[in-house]
Amino acid sequence: QVQLVESGGGLVQPGGSLRLSCAASGFTFSIYAMRWYRQAPGEERELVAVISSYGGGTNYADSVKGQFTISRDNAKKTVNLQMNSLKPEDTAVYYCNVYRNSDYWGQGTQVTVSS
Repeated sequence: QVQLVESGGGLVQPGGSLRLSCAASGFTFSIYAMRWYRQAPGEERELVAVISSYGGGTNYADSVKGQFTISRDNAKKTVNLQMNSLKPEDTAVYYCNVYRNSDYWGQGTQVTVSS
């Protein structure tokens, strides 16, 4: 059914950038809002960014406003997260999420910000 597959994580130096992608399948992607979450070790999962179904509305956690940008391509059924000016505190596993009667999650992709 619903499948979400994240990619693009890795090791980056402070101040660097990464672009995460999430490939979606198994549902009508274009009519659902999509979300990015992250979870650092020992911490609760945090909602990072939300994008409306058509891509015209976005919301961000205060911690990443002006730093991250969420976008989507409904033709390709992907949602992206552009992360700039990365800081060590951005280190986490990043998850793609959709709510369709219940929450669905990708497997996560590791982002490590370290010198």
